Amino acid sequence: MNKAELIEAIATGAELTKADAGRALDATIEAISKTLKKGDRLGLVGFGSFTVVARAARKGRNPQTGKEINIKAKKVVKFKPGTELSETVNKPSKK
Repeated sequence: MNKAELIEAIATGAELTKADAGRALDATIEAISKTLKKGDRLGLVGFGSFTVVARAARKGRNPQTGKEINIKAKKVVKFKPGTELSETVNKPSKK
């Protein structure tokens, strides 16, 4: 599913116009991004939680040349699915 398909699904599920659903999705993504940029945790009960963790600098290898390279430290976003999401994903599908 891409962004356009997600907007369509939101519009249908919430009985909104596609334009309203698009603005709602953009506002949601912006709010999530701002929260994570501050270093705060974002938890959505039943869906999951997003956190920011620091990844240390490390040595790596260029796969083409085999030459050792330095990989800089950076922050990465981690997602831990909630119980409801995990159960939904792991339910046998009905055919």
